[in-house]
Amino acid sequence: VVVGHRPVSETDAYVAQKFCDNRIVSSKYTLWNFLPKNLFEQFRRIANFYFLIIFLVQVIVDTPTSPVTSGLPLFFVITVTAIKQGYEDWLRHRADNEVNKSNVFIVENAKQVQKESEKIKVGDIVEVKADETFPCDLIFLASSSIDGTCYVTTASLDGESNFKTHYAVRDTTVLCTDEAIDALTATIECEQPQPDLYKFVGRIIIYGSNQEPVARSLGPENLLLKGATLKNTKKIYGVAVYTGMETKMALNYQGKSQKRSAVEKSINAFLIVYLCILLSKATVCTTLKYVWQSNPFNDEPWYNEKTKKERDTFKVLRMFTDFLSFMVLFNFIIPVSMYVTVEMQKFLGSFFISWDKEMYDEEIKEGALVNTSDLNEELGQVEYVFTDKTGTLTENSMEFIECCIDGHKYKDCISEVDGFSQTDGPLKYYGKAEKSREELFLRALCLCHTVQIKEADQVDGLIGHPERKDTYISSSPDEIALVKGAEKWGLSEGHRPLYQLLHVLNFDPVRRRMSVIVRTTTGKLLLFCKGADSSIFPRVQQEEIQQTKVHVDRNAMDGYRTLCVAFKELTQKEYDKIDRQLNEAKMALQDREEKMAKVFEDAEADMHLIGATAVEDRLQEQSAETIEALHAAGMKVWVLTGDKMETAKSTCYACRLFQTSTELLELTAKMVGESERKEDRLHELLMEYHKKLIQDVPKNRGGLKRSWTLSQEYGLIIDGSTLSLILNPSQDSSPSNYKNIFLQICLKCTAVLCCRMAPLQKAQIVRMVKNTKGSPITLSIGDGANDVSMILEAHVGIGKEGRQASRNSDYAVPKFKHLRKLLLAHGHLYYVRIAHLVQYFFYKNLCFILPQFLYQFFCGFSQQPLYDAAYLTMYNICFTSLPILAYSLLEQHINIDTLTSDPQLYMKVSDNAMLQWRPFLYWTFLGAFEGLVFFFGVYFLFQNSSLEDNGKVFGNWTFGTIVFTVLVFTVTLKLALDTRFWTWMNHFVIWGSLAFYVFFSFFWGGVIWPFLKQQRMYFVFAHMLTSVSTWLAIVLLIFISLFPEILLIVLKNIREKNHQVRNKMMHYTVFLGRPLLSTR
Repeated sequence: VVVGHRPVSETDAYVAQKFCDNRIVSSKYTLWNFLPKNLFEQFRRIANFYFLIIFLVQVIVDTPTSPVTSGLPLFFVITVTAIKQGYEDWLRHRADNEVNKSNVFIVENAKQVQKESEKIKVGDIVEVKADETFPCDLIFLASSSIDGTCYVTTASLDGESNFKTHYAVRDTTVLCTDEAIDALTATIECEQPQPDLYKFVGRIIIYGSNQEPVARSLGPENLLLKGATLKNTKKIYGVAVYTGMETKMALNYQGKSQKRSAVEKSINAFLIVYLCILLSKATVCTTLKYVWQSNPFNDEPWYNEKTKKERDTFKVLRMFTDFLSFMVLFNFIIPVSMYVTVEMQKFLGSFFISWDKEMYDEEIKEGALVNTSDLNEELGQVEYVFTDKTGTLTENSMEFIECCIDGHKYKDCISEVDGFSQTDGPLKYYGKAEKSREELFLRALCLCHTVQIKEADQVDGLIGHPERKDTYISSSPDEIALVKGAEKWGLSEGHRPLYQLLHVLNFDPVRRRMSVIVRTTTGKLLLFCKGADSSIFPRVQQEEIQQTKVHVDRNAMDGYRTLCVAFKELTQKEYDKIDRQLNEAKMALQDREEKMAKVFEDAEADMHLIGATAVEDRLQEQSAETIEALHAAGMKVWVLTGDKMETAKSTCYACRLFQTSTELLELTAKMVGESERKEDRLHELLMEYHKKLIQDVPKNRGGLKRSWTLSQEYGLIIDGSTLSLILNPSQDSSPSNYKNIFLQICLKCTAVLCCRMAPLQKAQIVRMVKNTKGSPITLSIGDGANDVSMILEAHVGIGKEGRQASRNSDYAVPKFKHLRKLLLAHGHLYYVRIAHLVQYFFYKNLCFILPQFLYQFFCGFSQQPLYDAAYLTMYNICFTSLPILAYSLLEQHINIDTLTSDPQLYMKVSDNAMLQWRPFLYWTFLGAFEGLVFFFGVYFLFQNSSLEDNGKVFGNWTFGTIVFTVLVFTVTLKLALDTRFWTWMNHFVIWGSLAFYVFFSFFWGGVIWPFLKQQRMYFVFAHMLTSVSTWLAIVLLIFISLFPEILLIVLKNIREKNHQVRNKMMHYTVFLGRPLLSTR
């Protein structure tokens, strides 16, 4: 990359390289490819493709019904779906344009030029001002601050709202004007674009006018990422290295797989059954037609002789066209409009989640968010919940609780407690350390951190004056808590000495500690270090450990986050050696991190322990109640966290994931040990737990669904290192065996805690459970970038509102407690509604087509339609579609408050209960029974030859119209019987649909339509209603059809009443002090 497109030397030819432009494209379609691409995607659906074939058959072959009957519904479905998908894509286009068309400033010829963001090219020098977002990935060259640093928040990338410090290239920090930066001649070499946000390797070669070129190494601290925001710094200059779809942000957004719900899979299975029914009907009719025509009189009666063309066609061809004609006649058994109703139900239904006022959070002024409406019903089927700890179960706002110095405990004491009066400052002492050690401890807390103070305050020393309210910014909330604690307790009065900061040995997840090297005013050199106990204890004098370890362990058991503090005095000679080695390591292009780590390791040896701190990360409100409710609803909750085991364990007790009675099984580095025999020890532990949980437990006989709870509850704790042993064992052990045993143990535990997890391991665990036998539905909830992989992996991903996780998730909620209502109420209702919708569609289409099939037996299998073409077309589009749509949006068979307060109701619909084969067969038999009643009821009515006063006989169109009238009224009233929650909308669409059918029939039969060849429906409907017998037959047949359903409802109500009486008796018996029957 040539900085500023300025060639390095005049003599060398400059060949501009091809890089992609800075446009971001998240949309799927363009104006030109929308039609072909969208149609291709829609016709990949079985039902749509099937109807297209039927439509083409109707156009080509001479079939009994008009092509309009299947063409119009298909056109309607395709259009509605295309409009929905087009609208969603238009929103994506609009969002892309907002980013691509935003204005940025580029330095060209020592002047600022305003351009659109999409016009930035690799090599351009870009100026970004405070609170602006970086338009592409930039190498940081210079900033308004003298030391060449800037502060950045990456909330939109990884969900972390804290400030991160970035550093300019050392040699370019002085170039902080347009003229100076434009005069820079340099080239950058860096790696190919890759999605890891925290990795970057490159180097910049700076060419001076007379000097040798200088090479400087570039790391992630020099790279400013697109999507991050500049904070607390007036302006910066950077050179564009990755643009558009090659930026790390864009690379992280790709590869989001399409999730499909279990309901969609059930629909496809049912479709295949109905396709088989259709094929068998067509085959039966075709066969019987030729059997019937084997009699010459039936084949060619005297009044209907064949034409020459008909006589000459091959019999096989004739049979094939007849088969196709029957297929066309019966094709309405496949409900094409169901897809569009399901789409509309999901799309409109998802608004109820975002409109829910109980899921609105006043603090952050955000409600729940729906990113995809395709998975609403999956929320009612969840079996496993995977949750992050920090920021999801807890608040992620830290508070300093206590510290210990040389084994003496100091605790915050605001009021009089336990007889200690507040006489000696804001601390409660339990024995006191020496004054010098106290000062040293507080100095360490005040110096060993990366907290910055907002520039608005003039700062002397590291921390501002106590009178002024300072705003602290840091990459970690823990550090702010510690600095505030130190300020409050020790360094808020009197004179503060100044220190010169020489080096910062940065924190990273592998070292798990950070250090600073400072020089005092007296010239003394000190190294202060703070970090996790596991990384500090091995580096201090062993005799100092015990007194502090007691406090650290107790604090971890209480659920506090602990850090240990140590220091070391350096001689000038030691410091010079460290300084030289550090500068050499920083310049290395290869293995830079390893070399730095080696220097840090040497510098941080032989320290002296001063003390430890305890910081509390409070639990979110109601998180314990939420976890209990999820447990009661038959879900298993797993906590996946990067925190240390003791802290995570106590959080799990606090949020009632583990009960006091839960027996804990541990698979941790401590249990497995660090020896060569690690794998053998792990194998022993796995076999021991397997025996305890699986082999020694008596087999569960039938009983409750999801009856995974054993008489003794077990909890499992596993850490990252042991998990990688299980999932990626060394060559000589049996990998699949480990994994299977581990999985069996996990599935038998009521709760699992995985601590010290890397982001990828979180996703591995979710994938492992997701792919077990029976494919249980999994849900992941998290808030940071480290949770994105598990959110994308689970069937349903839930993010926390306003964080990176929420951008990659299917749903976002403000707090963990909102998960309860989202699953137990919304999820339950969505599932019940859509399951009913699917079953009802198949049922009403079977009722519709069965009389048509039976009619063939009475018309010589001549493919004569029973219903008029208008009725065939309008049945699914107008007459019966709106009532079921309203039902599937508004139905509440159980009150929402009851669903939320009684989690066990969730289990009633678990495991896709309403879309299993049993309920499907029940609906199919109901449809078949009603179809038989419609047809034979009207058939027996027609046995009476004269239904009119004047002795005239009704014709075949009247026959079909009576059947159709009974059909429309029956299926609509069936839905009315199923409705438990009536609103004005239900009333409007149910009675409105019936009224519309009557109005349409009068209108369709009351006018002579010029575009119809035969006016076969002219006055048929009005004439039919003049007969009293017809009225009687219609009412009677509707009643007979619905009678089994009414009977079932009555029996169900009686049974429920008896059940309530029995429950009251049980409670009464227990109340009398004779617990003969358990109430649970």
